[in-house]
Amino acid sequence: MRNGEAWPLPPTPPVQLSSGRGAALAPSPAEGAPFTVPSGAHGKTGGGAQCHALVHTVGHGGLDLRVLVFCRICVITLAEAHPLLQSGKTIKNINYQISANCSRLQNKVSGKSKRGAQFLTELAPLCRISSSDGEEYTIYSCIRGRLIEVNENILSNPALLQEKPSTEGYIAVVLPKFEESKSITQGLLTQKEYEEVLLKRRSSAS
Repeated sequence: MRNGEAWPLPPTPPVQLSSGRGAALAPSPAEGAPFTVPSGAHGKTGGGAQCHALVHTVGHGGLDLRVLVFCRICVITLAEAHPLLQSGKTIKNINYQISANCSRLQNKVSGKSKRGAQFLTELAPLCRISSSDGEEYTIYSCIRGRLIEVNENILSNPALLQEKPSTEGYIAVVLPKFEESKSITQGLLTQKEYEEVLLKRRSSAS
């Protein structure tokens, strides 16, 4: 964010997907659409920062997460194919309390070295989201690194997750280790490969 203004997204780059434990891509934010960089990313990106949209899922349930990558900063959001973004779903509750002794809300970060940040593995839960139909969804980090911040605004306004999932409705900001940051973009699916994944997913559901 520059002087309170939202960063304009650069032209949408080729979109790739993580091929880890299944993957599906949600469309990138529209070219030129404003994206307010979360406070944890301030000072880490510039006006010309490249935004790469990556998506990772856990299992084959369509639990798709979009990762917006600005330099090393990874903003975790829901992808359009996630069940919580489907028609008829109403978000009832968002809980960053992972266990009795671990709350993502207690994450305290200070200094350029991000001292005090909780360290996350790819399968570390970020939060749990319940919907009005009784379903509960665990949102995983899908990125190995330090937790820079979580989005507390969605606690008081859960609708942001559905109305603006790629901007104000983001879930968390994660910073990978420098030496591991390049590996985030390795082993990704092309758009064509992604479309094949979606086709297989639809075929198996029919």
